[in-house]
Amino acid sequence: MRIVVFLTCVVTVISMLYRWRYRVMNTILAVSFLRKLVVTLSMNMPNIRNKILPNLFNQSTNTSQ
Repeated sequence: MRIVVFLTCVVTVISMLYRWRYRVMNTILAVSFLRKLVVTLSMNMPNIRNKILPNLFNQSTNTSQ
């Protein structure tokens, strides 16, 4: 019986976090220390770094002269 209650609570928490994922993420990233920590950790992951960094430093080709 305890396992069923525990699993029900876990599923409920996961579904609530999924439903409010952007609100939770914005709340966490509003704290500057946590935002710096998230950026540092994500830049240590090669896949994320390889996808983000080239896009940040590319020159825009849509310039009209």
